Amino acid sequence: MVVPSKPKRAPSTRLRMILMLIGVLVLFGGVFAVKGVFTDQTNQFFDNMPQPPSVVSSAVARIERWSDDGKAVGTLAAINGTEVTTEAGGVVRAIEFQAGQPVKAGAVLVRLNTANEEATLRSLDAAAKLAAVQRDRWNKLAQDQLVSQDDAQQRTTNAATAQAQADAQRALIAQKTIRAPFSGVLGIRKINLGQFISPGSPIVSLQQLDPIYVNFALPEQYAGKLREGAMIRATVDALPGQSFEGRITAVDPQVDVNTRNFTAQATLQNPEGSLRPGSFANVSFDQGGERDVVVIPQTAVSFNPYGNAVFVISKTKRKEGEVDMQGKPATGDKLVVIQRFVNTGATRGDLITITKGLKPGEQVATSGLLKLRNDAEVVINNKVQPSADIQPKTENR
Repeated sequence: MVVPSKPKRAPSTRLRMILMLIGVLVLFGGVFAVKGVFTDQTNQFFDNMPQPPSVVSSAVARIERWSDDGKAVGTLAAINGTEVTTEAGGVVRAIEFQAGQPVKAGAVLVRLNTANEEATLRSLDAAAKLAAVQRDRWNKLAQDQLVSQDDAQQRTTNAATAQAQADAQRALIAQKTIRAPFSGVLGIRKINLGQFISPGSPIVSLQQLDPIYVNFALPEQYAGKLREGAMIRATVDALPGQSFEGRITAVDPQVDVNTRNFTAQATLQNPEGSLRPGSFANVSFDQGGERDVVVIPQTAVSFNPYGNAVFVISKTKRKEGEVDMQGKPATGDKLVVIQRFVNTGATRGDLITITKGLKPGEQVATSGLLKLRNDAEVVINNKVQPSADIQPKTENR
């Protein structure tokens, strides 16, 4: 008897879902595995890829002998400078000066109208003459005892009073002739013909330019080092390349409580009048004595809030198996930079002193500092270097 076979059952839906999930996991797992291997190899390649050396210029720290110079910022001031004014008011009758011209002391600048004052003066002079005649007459009568001494003395007093009134009127007229109080250079006039000016009204500026003062402030630490008669040098931005020498003529004995600075004043010769009052001036002076200092160009120093640093260039041997940019084995020594913090001191021109952290003869990078890091390989190219002059001069191009 033949037993009929059982029909095959189709896989359940649940089993199919499980198989599909396993297949998807295997597929995506393989993709991520391949990607991970590729990424790891790429990272290893870039991590081990040699960095191209940075091109820098360099300078060698050297010893120079510098004098102990002090520096300050000053302001030029005239020996005598004022706004010429009038003591008496009146109408401008004549202007006898040219703006911007030099004048001598006592030169007439302006004349005011004095017609009324001169008429009054003539009346007072006549009264004074009459009083003098009466004084003399009564004195003679008093000698002959024809009048009392008191009457004679009263006439003498009246004569003196009348003469004083005439002299006062004469002084008032003199005040209406405005003269230069000292020799100097005039500014721009501030009045016009026919204008009424009141007492104290400015007429024109007058400045004595030769010699000229330079006033500058210094910290109290210099109080014992700065003496009258010491030489100073001054420069102004308006006259590049020129230096003016002078001597300290006054030192303020008082230190400002707010700034802890004191003021010094030096006198400069200014025969050509090229220095003008109110101008900004750089002042330098010798404190006496010289010392050896280590100097490098200022461009070699990275000035940071947390400290100043330089990149010192040194020669080192290459590691075994090191390759160049083409993947070929690299041989020979290489130049690397190490960042080192230093203490800086005074500056002079393009140079700066290093008081701590650098020895004479050590080589430092002077350009391309932003692209450097510790142990970075460098190549020196000194065909073009930053300026490193102790007295740099700007050229017109």
